[in-house]
Amino acid sequence: MNAALRIAVLLMLAAWPARADIVVAAHTLKSRALIQRSDLELREGDAGGAFTRIEDVIGLEARVVLYQGRPIARRDVGAPSIIERNQLVTLIYRRGGLTISAEARSLGRAGVGERLRVMNTASRKTVTGTVTPNGDVIVGTTPNPFSN
Repeated sequence: MNAALRIAVLLMLAAWPARADIVVAAHTLKSRALIQRSDLELREGDAGGAFTRIEDVIGLEARVVLYQGRPIARRDVGAPSIIERNQLVTLIYRRGGLTISAEARSLGRAGVGERLRVMNTASRKTVTGTVTPNGDVIVGTTPNPFSN
């Protein structure tokens, strides 16, 4: 086989979709639904971007409508939201030994560990921070945003 033909064959094989067991919705789920084991099935399909283990999806929240039989991609689900849009939250800025807290309004929905845009209600400035388990939003540089 000449070199050009070998390269063409390798390129065709590299572009071939990977087949594997993938997680699909057992029935249509609404956006914001908390996903349970009974909502999921494994089917053979193209693995590109889809979950391959049911355990990885249980307990997550649907970010979009999940249609029956369609693969569940990582971008379609996330941590269950603990902050809703327009909810008042505590905005915390930490840097070194300095801690400043202020009231802010959430500009979206988010779960623990996710990034969220909020508006400081006093200054009307918009910032992005990380949601903590107790529902605060941390901004600024800190080695561990979940430590107190």
